[in-house]
Parts: sequence; structure tokens; C-alpha cells
Amino acid sequence: MTLSSATKPVQEQYDVPSIMAGIYGDGIIGLKGAFSREWVAQLGRELPELYTAALARPGGAVGRGTNRHYVEIHPEDISGFLDLVTHPWIVAVCTSVLGPNYKIVEIGFDVPNPGAKDQPWHRDFPATSETLVDRRLNSLAFNLTTVDVEEDMGPFEIAPGTQWDDPSEYDHGMFPPVSLFPRYHALAQRKLPKMGDISARSALTIHRGTANVSNKPRPVLVLGVDAPGAGHDEKHDLQFTRAYYEQLPQEVKDHLICRVVDELEPIMQGHTIEGLMMGDA
Repeated sequence: MTLSSATKPVQEQYDVPSIMAGIYGDGIIGLKGAFSREWVAQLGRELPELYTAALARPGGAVGRGTNRHYVEIHPEDISGFLDLVTHPWIVAVCTSVLGPNYKIVEIGFDVPNPGAKDQPWHRDFPATSETLVDRRLNSLAFNLTTVDVEEDMGPFEIAPGTQWDDPSEYDHGMFPPVSLFPRYHALAQRKLPKMGDISARSALTIHRGTANVSNKPRPVLVLGVDAPGAGHDEKHDLQFTRAYYEQLPQEVKDHLICRVVDELEPIMQGHTIEGLMMGDA
């Protein structure tokens, strides 16, 4: 497998205050046109094959509601992994928010298929005292769509600023009660990214996938990154074959929490979200 070259943005520097203000304010930021459409098209050809294989393997795909799945993958399953994790905007966001010793802990993809329904508003995991008390964010989720998202394809919705909301009434620390839904509906921003766009968000910011009433799936790549000690690597199993790992630049290896193996092992999904598997909003 060869590593392709992403289209690099013209600017080499990104404004740290703007990055911090976006993540700590709205809880989500983005960069349009970060990758070429050709690069994304290649990713779009790779993910369906991985999806088919995951669906055929016990534990290979996790339900995220009706006609929705999440699949965790091996980095070397996609040809653009190195391009992704060395993209200067992603590096800048990780370094600014999580510090210079940030760790990549997860790569996978979500697929809201035709017939997917509105998810309940939720966080991807409970907030810890580092956020609730110390007011620090210690993880980021990057999303990269493989298609031009249209209104009927079940766009992602997010309620800006809610990464700081008190979760004391939340079920399992993740699912707000229905009584709070009007607040999130009022705040909601619906995202319609195009091929090549990247977003970065706190997974604590209240969000949901909406109903896909089209006849097209909406695959989106997910990259999970932690500050040191955040601990989300315990729910994932990032693996590299020795041959692939040895060709990675040291500056990439420094940011990985992974296993190096002689042969890749099937991933048994460890990050299930029971409230999403049990139904829809």
C-alpha cells in the first residue's frame, strides 16, 4: 500500500487563539477544502469495502441507532492515514488544545444509511472532573466526510457551547433528559460539509445525527485524539503491522498509543454507546 500526498493548504501557520476560542466556545471548528476531492474520493472507495467486511464479522460494526453503524479500523486499511495525521491543521489543533504530547487513540468511521432516524441528543462519553471542575478539554474528535452532505442525508447537528453543561441529570452522564431537548433544538447547528472539509470538536458538546431520508449513505471518517492521560485508548485497539509502523516518521510515532503486531488482528469494538444502540429519539 502506498501513502498518497494530500493537497496541502497554502497557509503554514494557524491562529492558536482562534482554535482555542472555537473549541472552548462553540465546541466545534472546521477547515474547508483541507484535502483534494480526489484524495477524498479514494477514501470513499476504501470505506465501503471495510464496512462490508465489518458487517460480516462478529463485533465488527457497532449499532448507533436504526440503520447506523460505527466501525473502528486499522490505520493501514486506508491509503491516506499518514496524510491525515500529518495535515498541518490537524497537528495545529491537536497541539493547541491538547498540548505537544497529544496521542492518537482511534480511527474509524460512522455510516448513517438510508432510513437512519434522529438520534437522541448525547455526548460520546461522560465528562470527567478535568472538564467539570478544572474546565479543561482533554480529547478531540476529527470528522471528514467522504461525500457532499445534503439536507436529506441525515446531517450532523450540534448544540454549540454545551460541552460545559452540567450532566447531573444525564442518563449515564451522556444522555440529557427529554426536558432539555428544546434547549438543544434552539441552539442546533446543522452541518453540511463538502468532500475535503475537516471538522474538530469536543465529543462532550451535545450533538446527534439526524434522519437520513435520502437513498444515499453518509460515511464520515473519525479520528480520536487525547491529551496525555485522558484514557480513551482503553476503549480502542490501535494496531500497526511492524513493517508499516517502521516506515512511519518518528514525529508520527511519538503521537500514537498502539500495539505493533506481526499480523493485524480483528478489532472487537470496545466503545459501545448503549443509549444509541437501544433506539432513536
